[in-house]
Amino acid sequence: MEQLINIVSVPVIATIVYWVVNLIKYTVNGSEKFKKLIPIVSAILGAGLGIAAYYIAPGIITADNALTALIIGGASGLTATGTNQIIKQLGKSEKDNED
Repeated sequence: MEQLINIVSVPVIATIVYWVVNLIKYTVNGSEKFKKLIPIVSAILGAGLGIAAYYIAPGIITADNALTALIIGGASGLTATGTNQIIKQLGKSEKDNED
């Protein structure tokens, strides 16, 4: 069971970051300045969640120290941004690509 919890922690962080960034994007009405900062915001949010998970529930994240938790969380946050872009690119039609 503990191994399953460790495997699930990265997608959970990525999902939380994805929805928080979308909420912020909605709040700022899709500001172009914010769109440029999304990867940085995602990495920082993920890193914060990784650190929080390490200190609040150490068994949830597979990290031996705070630095590793920070890196795992940051990478999870960037995963949310990458996943968003994959979905966007796959959803484009050929007509959009010609423009």
